[in-house]
Amino acid sequence: MLKKSILIIAVALSALIGGCKGAPAEEVRDIILATTTSTEDSGLLDYLLPEFKKDTKITVKVVSKGTGEAMEIAKRGDADCILVHAKEKEVEFVKEGHGVKRFDVMYNDFILVGPKSDEAKIKEKAKNNPELAFKLISESKAAFISRGDESGTHTKEKNLWKTSEIKPSGEWYISAGKGMGAVLQMADEKGAYTLTDRATYLSMKDKLSLEIVCEKNDKLYNQYGVIKVNPEKHKINDKEAQQFVDWIISDKVQKLIRDFGKEKYGESLFIPNAK
Repeated sequence: MLKKSILIIAVALSALIGGCKGAPAEEVRDIILATTTSTEDSGLLDYLLPEFKKDTKITVKVVSKGTGEAMEIAKRGDADCILVHAKEKEVEFVKEGHGVKRFDVMYNDFILVGPKSDEAKIKEKAKNNPELAFKLISESKAAFISRGDESGTHTKEKNLWKTSEIKPSGEWYISAGKGMGAVLQMADEKGAYTLTDRATYLSMKDKLSLEIVCEKNDKLYNQYGVIKVNPEKHKINDKEAQQFVDWIISDKVQKLIRDFGKEKYGESLFIPNAK
């Protein structure tokens, strides 16, 4: 009887152990998102990504760089998706076969900020005219901090200098090669002007003495887009990347984006416009 009991226990333990070995482990699913610094500095990703993980059980690893560098990372196949803001470059990215399709996600606008003293008299003479504002900065040789990193903001800045027919140079023009948050801090410390997206500025406003000196012009429009990296060109987490694209342009998430910042700043930091 004792031998029979021991045999039954042994068989039961064997079945239990075998069952544990055969049980599938929870699947680890993740993607790498290469994105512009403004989506991180503004707090948008901290707000959205926990919701994405809750909905899909997919973890997003964020690589936050200027738009240009984010796109280069994706071109090397070191990212699954990009969320950036330089539409012409994004269209070219897809045209060259690096991405599958580009989708509008949201927009906000660029603003020119500077010290309260406003040495270049921009608020007085060019409150809604960015090209004149850039001319006034150049003429007064007031300190200007450039991102200098081929980001979407830097691309916009270079376009504004070009349409203003100015080639900025000299000690007053400082190329930082840093992200938006760091550049705003530099401009604050040096009493300088800089071009920034509105979301990052508003998220840091309480820690800065910088003021908006030029805004609300069509040339300051700032569109963001999402693109899945081409799985035929690089080995990516294709299924998960597509889920992220579908998720961020969905009605549910577009509403989340619309609500972001309203309570704290009294306005949305990004306006959703996915079609």
